[in-house]
Amino acid sequence: MKEFLTTVKKWMIFFLSRIATVLLSFMTILVLYQVFTRYVLNNPAAFTEELVRYSLIWTSFIGAAYAFSSRDHMALVILHDSLKPSGQRILMIFIDTLILLFAILIITIGGFKLAVSARQEFSALLGIPRSLVYAMAPISGIFIILAQIINLYEDVTGTKIE
Repeated sequence: MKEFLTTVKKWMIFFLSRIATVLLSFMTILVLYQVFTRYVLNNPAAFTEELVRYSLIWTSFIGAAYAFSSRDHMALVILHDSLKPSGQRILMIFIDTLILLFAILIITIGGFKLAVSARQEFSALLGIPRSLVYAMAPISGIFIILAQIINLYEDVTGTKIE
């Protein structure tokens, strides 16, 4: 089991970091192009603003999934550090279970319902379905669910998956 989870975590971190890198590079190029067309050509490209906005949404969701899979997310450790090791373990199991439930119910199921309900709505400039933009919520939700299952395994067994 540990070998399987190690493989899943390694590939998930690899995949999510590469996607985030591509999206950030894409946004940088779009913003530079927008600045160039606005100030050099005096004819701003309107589509770049919408593409950058959608890319930022996707990058945020991918970044959240990456943060949970690598456990690099922000955390308040005042309560955690004040507890004994057994209390810390129970607290981490509780927190990771809450995150797992949130990822399942709100991000994945709610995001899927949102994406389906927006399939008839189209973006103003690009004309792409809004469901394409909203689809990132359930996709990242699945990655967060996988990350939280691995995190819960680490919490329960006390072994670190690298």
